[in-house]
Amino acid sequence: MSGRALRIGLLINPVAGIGGPVALKGSDGVVEEARARGGESHVHERVAHCLDVLISDQEDNSIAWFAAPGEMGADLLRSKGQPVVETGSIVAGRTTAQDTRRCIRELADAGIDLLLFAGGDGTARDVMDSVAGIPAVVGIPSGVKMHSGVFANTPKAAALLIRKMLAGELLTLVQAEVRDIDEVSFREGIVRTRFYGELPVPDDLQYMQQTKIGGREVEELVIEEIAADVRENMQPDTWYIMGSGSTIAGIMESIVSPQSGLAPTLLGIDVVRNGEQMAADVTEQDLLEGLADGAPARIFVTAISGQGHILGRGNQQLSPRVIRRVGAGNISVVASKAKLNALNGRPLRVDTGDELLDAELAGLHAVITGYEDRVYYRVA
Repeated sequence: MSGRALRIGLLINPVAGIGGPVALKGSDGVVEEARARGGESHVHERVAHCLDVLISDQEDNSIAWFAAPGEMGADLLRSKGQPVVETGSIVAGRTTAQDTRRCIRELADAGIDLLLFAGGDGTARDVMDSVAGIPAVVGIPSGVKMHSGVFANTPKAAALLIRKMLAGELLTLVQAEVRDIDEVSFREGIVRTRFYGELPVPDDLQYMQQTKIGGREVEELVIEEIAADVRENMQPDTWYIMGSGSTIAGIMESIVSPQSGLAPTLLGIDVVRNGEQMAADVTEQDLLEGLADGAPARIFVTAISGQGHILGRGNQQLSPRVIRRVGAGNISVVASKAKLNALNGRPLRVDTGDELLDAELAGLHAVITGYEDRVYYRVA
């Protein structure tokens, strides 16, 4: 890159995603509860992966790094050997949304060209509230809820997008939606999504995710047909780990015996065996403990409408450890043909945080679209 270095500001929400693996559906207002349950954030690992891709083969001085202090950005850049201008100060281990907003304003005052931030929809809202004066933003998806259109598809995708900018490729800036949901209602199985505003992002559909489309996309008849296929092919004494979403919830209502006494968890992970719901709204640790005896298991997931993500968005309980315990070949994807057509040829996506596992999961997969009806669709 010739001329002035690209001035990138890095901001990390250090507790992003902490509530996902412990079934809290988010981290807003429940960080201490998530910690008490054993929740851990993997945001620094995800940002580190982005940085590793971004700075590999980078020309000297092509990036001038600015960052929020300590665990909110600067420490990680220094660990990667990158010179960095650190802005402001924080109290480690006790950061808040107010720290996020203040740090963004300080980065804006430093004259950055691009804000690279890591978090979820709540962090995106903080960015929107404080980003005045920053020409463009790119989000590294690291939260539980990522309905907004300001996030890259994966940490690697964020890096590749910025490398396009470094190479001088012309990318149009577009206004992408920032959306969020009420986490209190979300934890009760009610989706209340709200449009909060827009942020400028580099326009590249290969790397940027689309805004989550809310609502029930699958007609009851289609769900019933898919459920009939699933029910007919279930094996005795097998753990069926049922992912989140209205499609899966509809299947659960069809296959689970009312005598189980449990209700399907619309926005969580449930376990079914021999036609009965054995557990509801389980955590990653619940699954690991339950699978410890080596019982056969299968995971069912569906695609997020408009985005196409099947893993890594709202179902972090299905962690790389859980998936490896079940087996990458024992994952079934269910979706209506209408949902697949709405992707306009874009692939289904996995973003587990484990690049090797993501590569193993990629390729053509048979998606259950009805009773004895399957289509092959690409997973990227």
